[in-house]
Amino acid sequence: MQVLISSPRPHERPSRLAVLRPASGAAVLFTTSLWILWLVFGAGLLDGIGAARTTTYGVVAGVLTWAFAISAPPAFGLLGYSWASLAFARMRARRPRVTPAVRLRRALGDDHVVATNLRLPDGSRVVPELVVGPFGAAVIAEVPPSEAVVSRGSRTWEVRVGAGHIRTIEHPFARATRDAERVRAWLSANDRDEQIPVYAAVVGRDSRLGDSDSVMVLSSDQVAGWLTSLPVHAPLDAGRRERIVGMIRAAL
Repeated sequence: MQVLISSPRPHERPSRLAVLRPASGAAVLFTTSLWILWLVFGAGLLDGIGAARTTTYGVVAGVLTWAFAISAPPAFGLLGYSWASLAFARMRARRPRVTPAVRLRRALGDDHVVATNLRLPDGSRVVPELVVGPFGAAVIAEVPPSEAVVSRGSRTWEVRVGAGHIRTIEHPFARATRDAERVRAWLSANDRDEQIPVYAAVVGRDSRLGDSDSVMVLSSDQVAGWLTSLPVHAPLDAGRRERIVGMIRAAL
């Protein structure tokens, strides 16, 4: 694959500051927990409490000190763990998502170009992956893991996206078809000499996905073979393909 284009839009991923804040908080909380443990076991914070229990004030102070010494270290540690988990989750979200075609980029020739997270100039939703090659263009979308799908309707699916969070998405076939139509209209509006063929495919292992007349259903290891098997579109020469790549760069 000759060119790999990824969307640089900052709002698509957490910022570095969003990762640094919980990471710093976790470091402070872990340090505080260790410091309290050192005070209790290393510096002997509780050694003189027994001798001070000669008055009511001393007894109350001793009980509170013991309660603090016992509860504070695990409390700070658990809170630090939760902040560290948040920082790790945001750090993972910052990593570029490896899409099906990008994963197989070594199997594709230099005459293929892939664009990820492409937002078309019409301002509508993002096209997850667009591949441009000798065949024209192909829209590729991934199907959510079957274990994350709560319900499958004819038009919408309900997908579990986190602990206790359910999101409604468009049926994968409908979304891929609609994205292909949008890409076709966009390319045709900018290249009136010849209509560019645009194909659509979804990638996943959901056995209940079914079949579609307009969308190809593939496994992850079939993507490269499917792209190379598409018929060559003769009018799409190198110059016209470069113009399409320029349009994609401008859209990104």
